[in-house]
Amino acid sequence: MSENKKLSVNGKEYEIISLLGKGKGGYSYLAKRNGEFFVLKQIHHEPCSYYSFGNKIQAEINDYKRLTDAGIKIPLMYDVDVQRERIIKEYIEGSTIFELVKNNKNVDLYIHQLTEMGEKLKRRNLNIDYFPTNFIVQNELLYYIDYECNEYSDEWNFENWGKKYWSKTPEFEEYLKNHS
Repeated sequence: MSENKKLSVNGKEYEIISLLGKGKGGYSYLAKRNGEFFVLKQIHHEPCSYYSFGNKIQAEINDYKRLTDAGIKIPLMYDVDVQRERIIKEYIEGSTIFELVKNNKNVDLYIHQLTEMGEKLKRRNLNIDYFPTNFIVQNELLYYIDYECNEYSDEWNFENWGKKYWSKTPEFEEYLKNHS
């Protein structure tokens, strides 16, 4: 996106500062309005070979409610523009677990918090996407910054899948090599 780009959400304009990341379902941008920072997520419909979607914007709304009800630390959802498929979320400033691992920082302190999240989710029959780009640390607290959640499966829990990417494992190194 070019500099000084503005996007509207339900008639309110947000200045796009930078691209924060691209996921399976959308692009997340650092946005600013009235001196405050937000995350503006723009849903995309690009193909994803390993995941199938229904109505993405409705899934975001539903998943936000399920995660909130489960007591998971996630950014607040401030606004949703269903027609434009845009969401305004709280901006959680900090480093992602991915950045910390990449920079050889110890993330063991956050595994306990993640385990607590996982226990809450399993009680609700939910899994989240445990990939380390989906977690930000702010003031020693771990936040899940995505809203994606799915029905629980041992195959996709932290121990069996996510853990492979929370340290400098061969899987992490391979991902880094292919996405740098």
